[in-house]
Amino acid sequence: MGKLGQYGPVIRGGDRVPPKPGPPEAGPEARHHSAGRRVRSLLKPRSVAGQVFLLQLVVVLLLIATAVVALVLQDRNRAIREAGDRSLTVAETFANAPGTAEAMKSKDPTAALQPHAEVVRKKTGVDYVVALSPYGFRWTHPDPEQIGKHVSTSYGEALGGEPHQTTFDSSLGKAVDSTVAVFDDKGTAVGLITVGVTVDKVAGVVQDQLPVIFAAGGVALLLAAGGSALVSGRLRRQTGGLGPVEMTRMYEHHDAVLHAVREGVIILDGDGRLLLVNDEARRLVALPQEAEGRPVTELGLSPALAALLGSGRAATDTVFPAGDILLAVNVRPVGPKGGSVATLRDTTELRALAGRADVAGGRLQLLYEASTRIGTTLDVTRTAEELAEVAVPRFADFATIELGEPVLRGGEPTGANMEMHRIAAEGIRDDAPLYPVGTRMPYVPGNPVAIGMTAGRPVLVPHLAMADGWRAQDPERAQQVIEYGIHSMISVPLRARGQLLGVVDFWRSEQDPFESDDLSPAEELAARAAVCIDNARRYTREHTTAVTLQRSLLPGALPELSALEVGHRYLPAQAGVGGDWYDVIPLPGARVALVVGDVVGHGLHAAATMGRLRTAVHNFAALDLPPDELLAHLDDLVTRIDQDAAAEGNTEAVTGATCLYAVYDPVSGRCVLARAGHPGPALVSPDGLVTFPDIPVAPPLGVGGGLPVETAELRLAADSRLVLYTDGLVEARGRDIDVGLGMLKEAIVHADGTTPDDTCQAVLDTMLRTGSSDDVALLVARTRLLDPEQVAEWEVPDDPAAVARIRAEATRRLETWGLGEAAFTTELILSELVTNAIRYGGSPIGVRLLRDRDSLICEVGDGTSTSPHLRRAAFTDEGGRGLFLVAQMSRRWGTRYTDRGKIIWAEQALDAGSAGDLGALLMADL
Repeated sequence: MGKLGQYGPVIRGGDRVPPKPGPPEAGPEARHHSAGRRVRSLLKPRSVAGQVFLLQLVVVLLLIATAVVALVLQDRNRAIREAGDRSLTVAETFANAPGTAEAMKSKDPTAALQPHAEVVRKKTGVDYVVALSPYGFRWTHPDPEQIGKHVSTSYGEALGGEPHQTTFDSSLGKAVDSTVAVFDDKGTAVGLITVGVTVDKVAGVVQDQLPVIFAAGGVALLLAAGGSALVSGRLRRQTGGLGPVEMTRMYEHHDAVLHAVREGVIILDGDGRLLLVNDEARRLVALPQEAEGRPVTELGLSPALAALLGSGRAATDTVFPAGDILLAVNVRPVGPKGGSVATLRDTTELRALAGRADVAGGRLQLLYEASTRIGTTLDVTRTAEELAEVAVPRFADFATIELGEPVLRGGEPTGANMEMHRIAAEGIRDDAPLYPVGTRMPYVPGNPVAIGMTAGRPVLVPHLAMADGWRAQDPERAQQVIEYGIHSMISVPLRARGQLLGVVDFWRSEQDPFESDDLSPAEELAARAAVCIDNARRYTREHTTAVTLQRSLLPGALPELSALEVGHRYLPAQAGVGGDWYDVIPLPGARVALVVGDVVGHGLHAAATMGRLRTAVHNFAALDLPPDELLAHLDDLVTRIDQDAAAEGNTEAVTGATCLYAVYDPVSGRCVLARAGHPGPALVSPDGLVTFPDIPVAPPLGVGGGLPVETAELRLAADSRLVLYTDGLVEARGRDIDVGLGMLKEAIVHADGTTPDDTCQAVLDTMLRTGSSDDVALLVARTRLLDPEQVAEWEVPDDPAAVARIRAEATRRLETWGLGEAAFTTELILSELVTNAIRYGGSPIGVRLLRDRDSLICEVGDGTSTSPHLRRAAFTDEGGRGLFLVAQMSRRWGTRYTDRGKIIWAEQALDAGSAGDLGALLMADL
């Protein structure tokens, strides 16, 4: 229940101004008579102060009466609403209280409900709480004699589930009654609760606020009386008790001053008739002697000036010509009848000075805009275009910029005689016969442009038609330029750090010819633009170096694999190259590793760091480490790099590097992934469903603090697509990451059925329509599964006699594959590897042959983690030559560790002549 706020007028009293000391003869008696006169003047209704006081009295009384009536009405309405809300709240609370419905269904509802109803009535302050049967008989009532009596009022609306509320006049005043139904668990109405409240119980705010209102009214009346007394005294002091003689003398003085000022003064009435004019105004506009009383349109003024004076509208420093002078006219409406006062001032000399000031101000504004609009990007061409856009049309009608060819590539300028290329042009029209953008500009020695570049200072050509050196450059085109209307030019060399970068030429056709005063702003424009162009040139050089470094560190052509079909993209950021990278690394057993990483930052440091991390991943992958161990080693490496940088005082650390590493096995379709601070991949099933698998995430590289890295395992069907990316693809300023992932999902769905390379392009076109502030690496891999016919597996018992059987079965499988010529080499490799597993390893022992494109892979696994080492046996040694022969007869071999042991593998090339010199090899080494 809210309380009605009380508001009253806020009275702020000002500091009293101390009275001015009177003359020496003014004593207490004189001040007493003066106060009496002010009071009598205030009480006279004919005086201004008395009339103001009476008006204020009426307004204050009217406001008090209005406030009282409004408060009474507002309080009455609020009380009715509050009474209704209170009765309805109590009725609904009692009806929905636990046990009310059961009490109404009991044998004696009155005994169960009457005590509770009286308690509720007393605590809530309502007048009555009555429980009724559905047929209108009272079960409870404050007056026990009324219990059991029938209530004739219809409560059909309440029995239907809608609260019923009525307002009526009772013996205690206006009251509000609210009735709600009580329903049992089956939704059947078992009774009614009616609650009544008289309005007077919630009223009473007006009584609290009336004293405040009356007090505020009294204070307002006191203030009005005091203000009227102050006004009366102010008027008497302003007139100073002057009589007619004194007022006449004052008028004469004012008239003398009016005619002595050096500004013309014209006073007009509401009809545009001249009432008063001083001598200066007569002189400025040549008014006749009998001008007073005539309309301003009949005084021989210019139509524009007469229209302004006759209109009576306000004007400020509006300039009108009057013969050989310029008049600045100010008009101000005055008086209740629509009169006006106009002042006239000769501004001929002032306008000339103002014109020169405007030119200087315009040049300052031009230079200010140049400082803010030139050099907004670090692009050489765009900076030159900005210079042309600033100069046209405020300084020149056309502007052309040429730069040296080394400058365009980011190189150092080579001197004043270097070849120029026009890279920017701007003009008020597009059909000017000047050389177009892209033209090579070799200037002859006598050309003003060549003279300016050699001397290092601007050159002014006020009349091109008379410039023989300029015309000699290309007489035919020079004639076209002159006939087009271009009549003057300024050529300014663009110099920065004492080196010549290029030249800017300003041309005019419609503006006045260039003057010597224009050389300074032209040179200032060129100087500011030259600094920005040099910065852009140096940035271009660094950017080119960084891009070259990064491109050399990123993989070139990715290997063709039977396990995956891969598409990839890399886009550098708009601000420059960064540290995003990707790679596809073949692993033993036809497996393949997919890796995507990101080094936070841009520039050479990020690119160099990316190269170090990519090299480290290749080295760790060569050890065939699982993804979690590889990322743990990579985290240690980044930590050591940061520690070394800190020890050397280098502040550029690798903090913020992330990586996702995945290993895919095309034999089983098993893909093991781990990530350190990197976004998870998107997985597209063969039917086109796009999901984002939940891959446990570890802290970014270098900040993990030795925390373990968790892996996730996925089973990928053939023709699935795995989309790996960096955060620059889905994150953008002003866009939430979830929105970016949703956009990526839609882009992949729309690219369904395309090749991985087409998918990459479709995703980038959708996600990066406006460019990206961060570089982006994207890798899309479509999975394949090896045909089961390409894989042969055998379990080997822990018995040396089993070696012969394994060799025989392997030979039969090779014959089936059409690889009989490789049988001898394969038997030799299998014999050595299986024999070593039986002799030095442990159960279980297994053999697997894989035929993959142009290679044959032999894998022998056992249950121990002991790794064999290749060594060269001495001439008298009986053993130690087996692994040496395996290494010589295979393209590569190695060991990888599993959860239950190790696998020794050897890969043979299936091209012709792979096993040709086995006998010679045996004779040479044995």
